[in-house]
Amino acid sequence: MIPLLLKNRSRFFALTALLIVLLIPMTSLAETIGLTDAQMKTVMILLLAGTLWASEWIPLFIVSFIILALELTWLTPSIIAEGLTVSDSQFFAPFFSNIILLFMGGFVLSSILQKASLDARFAHWILKVTEGKPAQTMLGIILACAFLSMWMSNTATTAMMLTLVLPLIKRMRADVPFRVGLVLAIPLACNLGGIGTPIGTPPNAIAMSYLAAKGITISFGQWMLFTLPFLALALLVLWVALLKFYPAGDERLTLPDVEHRPLKPKQWLSIGIFLITVVGWLIGGQFGLNTGTVALFPIIASFWIGLLDQSDFRALPWDVLFMVAGGIALGVAIDMTNLGDVIVSVLPVSGSYPVLVAAIVLLGAVLGTVMSNTATAGLLIPLIVSFSLPQNYLLVLILAVTLNCSTAMILPVSTPPNAIAFGSGVIQARDLARMGILLAALGIFIAFTIGPLYWFSVL
Repeated sequence: MIPLLLKNRSRFFALTALLIVLLIPMTSLAETIGLTDAQMKTVMILLLAGTLWASEWIPLFIVSFIILALELTWLTPSIIAEGLTVSDSQFFAPFFSNIILLFMGGFVLSSILQKASLDARFAHWILKVTEGKPAQTMLGIILACAFLSMWMSNTATTAMMLTLVLPLIKRMRADVPFRVGLVLAIPLACNLGGIGTPIGTPPNAIAMSYLAAKGITISFGQWMLFTLPFLALALLVLWVALLKFYPAGDERLTLPDVEHRPLKPKQWLSIGIFLITVVGWLIGGQFGLNTGTVALFPIIASFWIGLLDQSDFRALPWDVLFMVAGGIALGVAIDMTNLGDVIVSVLPVSGSYPVLVAAIVLLGAVLGTVMSNTATAGLLIPLIVSFSLPQNYLLVLILAVTLNCSTAMILPVSTPPNAIAFGSGVIQARDLARMGILLAALGIFIAFTIGPLYWFSVL
C-alpha cells in the first residue's frame, strides 16, 4: 500500500491542488446558481471521487466505499433536512444489484473458460485456420481477442493471447514491422471487444444500470444490436491500419505444434454452461427473466458441480464489482438531489442537444485516456442520466459516451491490456499513441455521426 501511495503521490497532490482551486470559488458559485446544501455536498463528493480515481492514489475500489460512507454519514442528513425522503438502503442497493449479478456471472463464465483451457484452444484454432498467412493471421488474432473479450476479462484475454503470439514473434526477423503490429493488435482488439456485450466491460454495466433506473430497459440482445455494427467497423479499421503501418513484407509465419487431446467431460460441461447462459441472456426477457437472474445459473452450476472451487470464488475480481457499484451509488446521490438539472441549466450548451453530445463525448474521450474507463463512466453517466432529456435522446447520448470510454486507449496506462502489451518490450509508447489516436478519433466520429443515426433508426 505504501509504495502505491508514494508512486502516485505527485499526481495526487497535483490533482488535489486543482481540486482546491475548484472548491475555493464553489461557495459563491453555489449561491449564484442556487445549489442547496445537499447538492453542494454531492458536487464535493463527485469532485473527490474524480480526484481519487484519476490519481489512483488509493485502490480504485476503496473510492467506492468512501463514496458510500460520505453519502450515509454526511449527505443523508442534508437530504432529510431539506424535506426529502431518503433511506440508507437506497445507497446500499447498488452494491448487490441486477447489474452486479450480471457482471459476477460474466466473471464466473470467464473463470470456467480459462480453467478448462477452452480460451487457449479457441485462440490456437483461430491461428491454425489462418495457415500462417500474415494478413489472415492478423485478422484471426484481432477476431479471437475481440470475441473472447466480449465474454471474459480483457486483461486476462490479453495475457493469454500474448502467451500464444510471442512464440510467433520469436520466429520472425527482428527488423520486420509486422511483429510490432501483431503485438499491438492484441490489447487494442481486447479493448474494443468489450463494447460488444453488456458484460464485456464495466462501463457497459454502469450504462445499463442507470438506463434501467430511468425506465429504459435494454436486453442483452438489444445491447449487441446497438454495438456490434460499430465493433465490426472498429475492428476492420484496426486490421487495415495495422497492415498499413506494420507490413509483413514477404514474411510467412510458422506456428508451433500444439497437441490438443479430445475434450474432457468438465470441458463439455463448461461449454454447456456457457451456451445456456448466453442463450438465457439473449432470450430470457421473453420469459420474464432479467440478466441478473440468468447470471445466477452459471454462478450456482459452476460451483455446485465442481468446475470451480472456493479459491476460484476468492479470485473473482471483486475490486471491479465494487468499483462499478460505487459509480452507481454516486449516481443515486446525483439523482436524489436533482443536481443534474441544475448543472444543465447553467451550462452554455443548455437547450442544444448536438452541442451537449459534443461536449460530453469529447470530455469522455479525454478522461478515458488518462484514467480508468470505469471511473470515467462512473463520473459522466450519472450526470448524463440526471439531465432532463427524452428517453431516446438520453439512451443515444449514453451509448455515445460509453463507446468513447472503450475507444480511449492512447497511452500505455490508459487500460490494463495496453500496460501488459507495453511490458512485453516489443512495442513502444509511440506505437500505442499512433493507433490509439486513430481509434479514439473513430469513436468520436461514430458518436457524432453514424452512431446516432443508426441508434435512432433501431429504437
